[in-house]
Amino acid sequence: MVSLLERPPRTTMEVFKMLPEGTRCELIEGIIYMSPAPTINHQDTVLSLGSEVLQFAKKKNLGKIFISPVDVYLDSQKNAFQPDLVFISNNRLNIIKKDGIYGAPDLVVEILSPGTKNFDLTKKKKIYEKSGVKEYWVVDPTTRIAICFKLIEKKFIEFKKEKGKIVSSLLNRTFKF
Repeated sequence: MVSLLERPPRTTMEVFKMLPEGTRCELIEGIIYMSPAPTINHQDTVLSLGSEVLQFAKKKNLGKIFISPVDVYLDSQKNAFQPDLVFISNNRLNIIKKDGIYGAPDLVVEILSPGTKNFDLTKKKKIYEKSGVKEYWVVDPTTRIAICFKLIEKKFIEFKKEKGKIVSSLLNRTFKF
């Protein structure tokens, strides 16, 4: 990466990539959005669900699981997200690079927070859909309602809404949290 002293950034993506490691922000449609640390309830849900999915994926040798913060670059200029949990199947591990994931993960999980709920359910959902994420889970840590979307013919279709569990058609498993 060229240093700021040599040349100022020309794109928002270049600015995003220059931010210090660990900065809690996402690039959504070319705009950088920063957010505070998640709530305890949010983190408890991420850990609980992430542990279940990780153990299952390891046991079955299905692929790699990452939890936030990890940068997921969905295109080259306008969208870089930090989903709460991502799964990449073994046959797509080539999208994992040293500084992030370049391309759509097979599965993305977003745990809702008051400040990000609207983005997770609208803008980010549309971009995940357009990018080809096969399955998208949205979890409300307060109500413990999980909505699961599956990509069918390039469109997300809600296929399950449950309390305290997620039914994944991609992984062919039900996960409780």
